[in-house]
Amino acid sequence: MGRVDDTEKNALSMFLEAQRASVLAIVDGLDAEALTTVVLPSGWTPLGLVEHLGYAERHWFQEVAAGSVEPLEWPDDDHAPLTTPRPPAVVFAFYRAQCERSDAVLASTPLSAPPVGRHPDPFGAEITDMRRIVLHMIEETARHAGHLDIARELLDGRTGLGPR
Repeated sequence: MGRVDDTEKNALSMFLEAQRASVLAIVDGLDAEALTTVVLPSGWTPLGLVEHLGYAERHWFQEVAAGSVEPLEWPDDDHAPLTTPRPPAVVFAFYRAQCERSDAVLASTPLSAPPVGRHPDPFGAEITDMRRIVLHMIEETARHAGHLDIARELLDGRTGLGPR
């Protein structure tokens, strides 16, 4: 069982890391003004979306999978959804730190392990093990990488960024 779990876990980790790398590559080179520019009517910013992904990593791997999370250094309701008042360096450090914590939880938890915490229903009922948490984060990160692709093209015309 261990070898199968390790092989599958390695594959899932590889795909999650590739999506995370895409997110960072897509926004690489944007200055603070571009990172905080709204380009779509829904009002989100590229930097706000990166912060959101940090919150998602934190929620799914720490709160849901492990059942506990350390308090944030800032209030999580101090801004409009998918925007942030924090500077890029703080947001990127937050995102990377959450990804590292997620990787540690994933490394120490079997894919078949049930979550200790819980996400609200109805979606929470679908999350029955670590495997589904990782699959959800691959999906969410990929979806938002696509959103960032669109924003980047609207900001400066660049396309095809990222490792995939």
